[in-house]
Amino acid sequence: MDIFKYGEKEINYLKNKDKKLAAAIDMIGIIEREINKDPFVALISSVVSQQISKKAAETVWGRLVNILQVITPESINKVELSSIQSCGMSVRKAEYIKNVGKAAILGMVDFASLNQLTDEEIIKKLSELKGVGVWTAEMLLIFSLERPDVISYNDLAIRRGMMNLYGLKEITKKRFAIYKKRYSPYGSIASLYLWALSII
Repeated sequence: MDIFKYGEKEINYLKNKDKKLAAAIDMIGIIEREINKDPFVALISSVVSQQISKKAAETVWGRLVNILQVITPESINKVELSSIQSCGMSVRKAEYIKNVGKAAILGMVDFASLNQLTDEEIIKKLSELKGVGVWTAEMLLIFSLERPDVISYNDLAIRRGMMNLYGLKEITKKRFAIYKKRYSPYGSIASLYLWALSII
């Protein structure tokens, strides 16, 4: 299992920047979050997981893997839309998965060289695909490409984690931007802790 790697350098930076976050880091310790280093597979997995529970997503994903055997643009392209849908997802979501596979085959997105692009370029390119929004692209940056400085305003749990950490009833975009700047260049590591804090 691959996990998102970070260590003392990133932790010490964040702790020096924010006392409340420092206390949270000391309380929680090192967080091991699983990643998938294949960005194509990671993106398909993200689309499957959209708007359903983690348990439901795991079930649907298991069925999809069972049908395709291996998740590649070619295997997705070969299978009928109805077969993908039969895994337990809507027609629309099955179409999104077919579209991502088609985009890879046609070279609209070169997943093998995605890591050569900047965060902003990757978000722009991926969010042009149907069914892939900014949030999905941001999650790919963290949980596949291991980009160090991603903190998503579009993520409800991140915002809830911030509110819990700082004792706020709401988080404005302006205040979010202040914290985002404070955590940079290690926003992704801060994100891991904010997710953990969102359920406290």
